Amino acid sequence: MMVRQLGLVPYGPTFEAMRAFTEARTDDSPDELWLCEHPPVFTLGLAGKAEHLLNPGDIPVVQSNRGGQVTYHGPGQLVAYPLIDLRRRGYFVKEYVFRLEAAILQTLDAFGITGRRVAGAPGIYVNPADPLGHAPLAGPNQDPFAGLAKVAALGIKVARHCTYHGLSLNVAMDLEPFERINPCGYAGLRTVDLSTLGVSSHPFEVAPLLAERLQAQLQA
Repeated sequence: MMVRQLGLVPYGPTFEAMRAFTEARTDDSPDELWLCEHPPVFTLGLAGKAEHLLNPGDIPVVQSNRGGQVTYHGPGQLVAYPLIDLRRRGYFVKEYVFRLEAAILQTLDAFGITGRRVAGAPGIYVNPADPLGHAPLAGPNQDPFAGLAKVAALGIKVARHCTYHGLSLNVAMDLEPFERINPCGYAGLRTVDLSTLGVSSHPFEVAPLLAERLQAQLQA
């Protein structure tokens, strides 16, 4: 897999470049992984509802063709776009999502942070009150997000069995814009970054580790 470090790039042109890459690729095209940050932007997935945009203010809103609802991208957030041929690698979308989440969990674990999955809510969550702990939080019939905050979001597109869009990991960013939306369509869902959890780092420092774990997880 070819890894491209794009730096800080606008969301719109990057989205169009991913789509063009996917439309032009052939069965022999190498897979790629794009790593970047974006200037402040809210993006709406195909299922995105305007009601989840509470107060976007001066931050632009872009309609995307990924799955999911609304999310925020901004400086200090590491974004990873795997452009891979699922058929060639031999697994389907559900397993692809599982592997993306596994790469994030392993990346967090390298910093001593315990990441968690929430059934039916793609992405990775942490317990800010005890980010190193493993104790279960929500019991039966309780709020599945009780005590949790979202540290990584997923939103993917698959066209002709090839993927684009991907995931975002909050590293050291201004979290205030998340308060202007219902993140991923969940009212009141908290968000957090590695900095808030006590990890002093920068996206370009986290990028090689995440790229390594993604490459390992996404093998055929």
